[in-house]
Amino acid sequence: MRFFNRFGNDLYTGKLSFPFVARRTLWFIIAAALVLASVLVLIVKPPQFSIEFTGGSQFTVTNVANTDQLLATEAVQSVVPGAGTKVTTIGEDAVRVQTDQMSDAETRGVTAALAEIYEVPTAEVSSSFIGPSWGQDVTRQSLWGLAIFLALTFLILALYFRTWKMSVAAIIGLIDVLVVTVGVYSLFGFEISPAAVIGFLTILSYSLYDTTVVFDKVRENTFEDGEKSGRTFGESVNLAANQTLVRSINTTIVAALPTGAILFIGALWLGAQTLTDISLSIFVGTLVAAYSTLFVAVPLFALMRESEPGIKANDARVRESRERAAVAA
Repeated sequence: MRFFNRFGNDLYTGKLSFPFVARRTLWFIIAAALVLASVLVLIVKPPQFSIEFTGGSQFTVTNVANTDQLLATEAVQSVVPGAGTKVTTIGEDAVRVQTDQMSDAETRGVTAALAEIYEVPTAEVSSSFIGPSWGQDVTRQSLWGLAIFLALTFLILALYFRTWKMSVAAIIGLIDVLVVTVGVYSLFGFEISPAAVIGFLTILSYSLYDTTVVFDKVRENTFEDGEKSGRTFGESVNLAANQTLVRSINTTIVAALPTGAILFIGALWLGAQTLTDISLSIFVGTLVAAYSTLFVAVPLFALMRESEPGIKANDARVRESRERAAVAA
């Protein structure tokens, strides 16, 4: 405990410092590589969207003695040969089957085939249908929600921090989080469902919160005492990132542990798909957001501001003062 207290104190005073700003070129290259890799993954292996987005038929078989997923595929193929089928085990005694859109006659045939192959009454097989128009509405509303979120984020941050450059840096950080998180989903074959979309918006909010806390300290170091501190603008920004580093680490751990536990319980124990989708997106996004704030948004803001005439003049005075002090010594 004493080590962590000393570690945090050294970061806050500047005795210990991680070069978030000084080595920003390296961080930008790594961030760009991650985004490029995510985009390539999305192109080579497009993300899988749930039935709520694509439309189709869904069957749920309950109280089964055997949850073998191949049985469900065989049942569907026996009625509709060549039909696309996705089978998921729910808990210990239920199976969910998602297929392409089926007619009423095909739905009745698949229901009977599933009941027969799993040796349960037909009453234990429920069916539902989601039309393509409904899936299109879900997609459109999700995109509108994302666009409105980003627009409001830009406006509110610009008003709060009184500079649009902080808004731009924060938005780029949010986009980085979103692209990398979706890329991870696509890479590992995770399904994007409405619950996952809710999780995406949640982690964007978390990332925004983390960025706002760090930027608030940046504003304190640069606007309130920047000219009196004897630091360059980049050094003040870097100090702010280090001063909030322990808080960022603690917040990430506190957020990741419970969502990881929910993910484990939902996926491996309860088989709750909605719980798994939303906790998975939050878990992945939380980890990505922690890196994006410190290694993308913060150094990017410093880069955007350092070319301003007033900041350049102050940085030049600081360096000149240090050179005079070094000569005198």
